[in-house]
Amino acid sequence: MAGAEGIARRLLLLAASAALGGCGFRPLYGGGNEVDAGVQARLAEVNVQLIPERSGQLLRQALQARLERGGAPVARRYDLSVQYGLSAEAIGIQQDSSGSRVRLVGVANWALLAQNAQRSTLVSGSAREVDAVNVINQQFFAAELTSTAVQRRMVEAVAEQITTQLAVYFARKPTA
Repeated sequence: MAGAEGIARRLLLLAASAALGGCGFRPLYGGGNEVDAGVQARLAEVNVQLIPERSGQLLRQALQARLERGGAPVARRYDLSVQYGLSAEAIGIQQDSSGSRVRLVGVANWALLAQNAQRSTLVSGSAREVDAVNVINQQFFAAELTSTAVQRRMVEAVAEQITTQLAVYFARKPTA
């Protein structure tokens, strides 16, 4: 029965992708057609400014990887200023008042600035990601590894949100 269910899911996915293609759906960046190439070229012109703290460094690296996409170096026309903060709160409390689960919230406020004399703000926005990590009693090394993995996952999600927001801006404003 599981085989028939798997085939049905594949057929449903195939039908959905055909329907999306018929309605004009296409990716904003990284797709390969002329509009997508134009948006990707504009994204490559964005210089990501330094972001403080270790999580900010990880966010900057993730943004650079998405914006540049391994292409040839291009002249930078824009600066991306990002303020990123990570907060934590205990959401699972033991009887001895120690935390057993911690919710992490990452918030990035960003602004795209023109590299002109006025340093005018072209567009701004925010991105937010929430995740959680279990704190196992007396397992400090495991908790640190898990926390680091969660922070990296959150940074990747925030970078994807920012990149998508920038791609939408460039798709709507082809000549900014």
